[in-house]
Amino acid sequence: MLSRDGAPPRSTRKASLDPKRYRCDIMKSVTVYCSSSPAIDPRFAETARLVGRELASRNLRLVYGGGSSGLMGEVARACVDAGGRVFGVITSHLANLEVAFDGGEELVVVETMRDRKQIMVEQGDGFLVLPGGLGTYEEFFETLVGRVLSEHDKPIGVINDHGYFDPLVTLIDHGIEQRFIRPAIRRLLTVADDPLAVLDALEADPGHQLSPADLIPPLSASEGAE
Repeated sequence: MLSRDGAPPRSTRKASLDPKRYRCDIMKSVTVYCSSSPAIDPRFAETARLVGRELASRNLRLVYGGGSSGLMGEVARACVDAGGRVFGVITSHLANLEVAFDGGEELVVVETMRDRKQIMVEQGDGFLVLPGGLGTYEEFFETLVGRVLSEHDKPIGVINDHGYFDPLVTLIDHGIEQRFIRPAIRRLLTVADDPLAVLDALEADPGHQLSPADLIPPLSASEGAE
């Protein structure tokens, strides 16, 4: 939590390397990646609020980037208002820029973005990606690569709100067509415009694990089709 005068606490948490935090057995917490920008279309804000309420309804703790503006603030406030639990993690620098949300169960302030992302991966049992900018894309790709390389086995869902992520899906499919990305990677993603459907998929995740053959690039242009 923030102190009474609104300043972030001086104590910081170091990102741990506990391997148990990278394995998902029971879905208890969901990490949400999304925008902190206040200059967004209200349609996206409504979806973020729906996600916050739904997480609370399913008794799933929200883990997110700790901000109070943009979609971050919308999803966090909606979750708390619906009786849900919120775990935020933010850097000391961003805490001042974004005005950290202090209404959740716990707010952790760290020094680096690397620590922030690592704690978000550790604390969540699955990942939801809502519309966002460069930071959201970075978090998405780092989390996806981590699952591809078996650094974690947690499900990843993308809420394609009003078609926002159509270009992202096209980019991944283009990489597959050009044989820079293995086709099996698509099995690790759930992409849908319905937030409830994506959450359902996360909770029912079959735990796809890629084989070494899935990770090895094709040796020729004729290989790799699935």
